[in-house]
Amino acid sequence: MSDMKKWEERLSPAVCSIAPSGIRKFFDIAATMDDVISLGVGEPDFVTPWTIRESCVYGLEQGYTSYTSNKGLLELREEIIRHHAEVDGLVGPTPDDVLVTVGVSEALDIAMRSILGPGDEILIPEPCYVSYGACATLAGGVPVAVPSRIENEFRVTVEDLEAHVTDKTKALLIGYPNNPTGAIMPRAQLQQIADFAERHDLIVISDEIYGDLTYGSEPHVSFAALPGMAERTILLNGFSKAYAMTGWRIGYAIANPAIIAAMTKIHQYTILCAPITAQVAAIEALRRGEKYRLKMLAEYDRRRKFIYDGFNKLGLPAFEPKGAFYIFPDIRSTGLSSNDFAEKLLTSEHVALVPGTAFGSCGEGYIRCSYATSLDQIAEALNRIENFLKNHVR
Repeated sequence: MSDMKKWEERLSPAVCSIAPSGIRKFFDIAATMDDVISLGVGEPDFVTPWTIRESCVYGLEQGYTSYTSNKGLLELREEIIRHHAEVDGLVGPTPDDVLVTVGVSEALDIAMRSILGPGDEILIPEPCYVSYGACATLAGGVPVAVPSRIENEFRVTVEDLEAHVTDKTKALLIGYPNNPTGAIMPRAQLQQIADFAERHDLIVISDEIYGDLTYGSEPHVSFAALPGMAERTILLNGFSKAYAMTGWRIGYAIANPAIIAAMTKIHQYTILCAPITAQVAAIEALRRGEKYRLKMLAEYDRRRKFIYDGFNKLGLPAFEPKGAFYIFPDIRSTGLSSNDFAEKLLTSEHVALVPGTAFGSCGEGYIRCSYATSLDQIAEALNRIENFLKNHVR
């Protein structure tokens, strides 16, 4: 027996049962290649606005280098509550109901660990962010995939959910605006899901990290702000996407006092607190970052329209994304699987994107492309995809 095999057998079964992220595989390959255009990683191509960076520098000059309370700076938690009250109409939660975390990733992880016990099922509509199922498994729960369809613009329906609920179902995880599809959920359909959650007495984890990146006339609707939903919702959000603050690793959760207390218990033993410098920057983002957010949003909107038209002209149809900064084109007409399409495109044309299957089995036949890159790069990527379709597919 090799040394590797010997040590693998001593690892946690839960860890061994989950696959590595399907997103990173292609970018590990791309990192070894020259002249690669990436439409893959979901990271803004903007630098954090200067006023936010300046606040951090000022904080360091003033000696803000200590721990904060486990829940985070009170000043930041007050701003978070103010923001959601003004933008989403969220009424009820107080700063004591907020936990500041190391990115939304930590908030997702400890939310799962706080509510799921062995055998507890959590409904997870797919396609979805790659961490959802893995975090549920690591928490000891059972992720139950609920497929959504392009015919519904990848909006999960109550009928879809009802078909998968059992007496072991404890929670529902939704993420709108959606990664990878760009789908949003209108208020009327979200209310139907709220009624479903109440009917089955489910805890709802609502990942709203892209809530401040929506386009068109339909604004984002926060699930927690729906009538009666604040108490049963764990609202997850953060600063990475809307304020171009991915590397700052700052997010938060809002939930009822019992759930926040449980999440804080895990947080204090594993993380203690989020970095104070990132918390100071987040305060500035909420107070004075709006004009920069709107400027970035307008540029994403320009790219969104361009890439949407581009893929449809190539014969790879996609519904028009209404949120986040992703598009989910249909590549079934090529006869290639999502994985083969992504691999062959990368090796032949040096364009990196993500196969739809990275986000669940119902993503087969689709690819995820991020438009968080310049228009020039998007245009060149579309040209290379056109060459790929002519020379390697048709």
